[in-house]
Amino acid sequence: MRSRLLTRLIAAPLLAGILLPVEMMAQQTQPTTTTHRNHVTARRSTTPHRTKKKSALIVGGTGLAGAGIGALAGGKKGAVIGGLAGAGTGYVYDRKTQKKPVIPK
Repeated sequence: MRSRLLTRLIAAPLLAGILLPVEMMAQQTQPTTTTHRNHVTARRSTTPHRTKKKSALIVGGTGLAGAGIGALAGGKKGAVIGGLAGAGTGYVYDRKTQKKPVIPK
């Protein structure tokens, strides 16, 4: 009982610490302005598209994190379950944040 509680208390902050850099990686860049003969052109509102490589990194990273946490909590079976749960969560996050419109300031 005590060892399970201890692994769960250790696993939750580890998972949060691993997922935060993935969230920061998904942030988009700001639009730029161009000048021509002292005239500033209008800022464009574009919808950035995420590459397949970045999407794969998000899903794979969350799956790996989930597998690591699951392995700490439940051995081989926990690693499989945690990996599937982490990859599923990463996929949902990737689809939810992929096409956020950029709002000009």
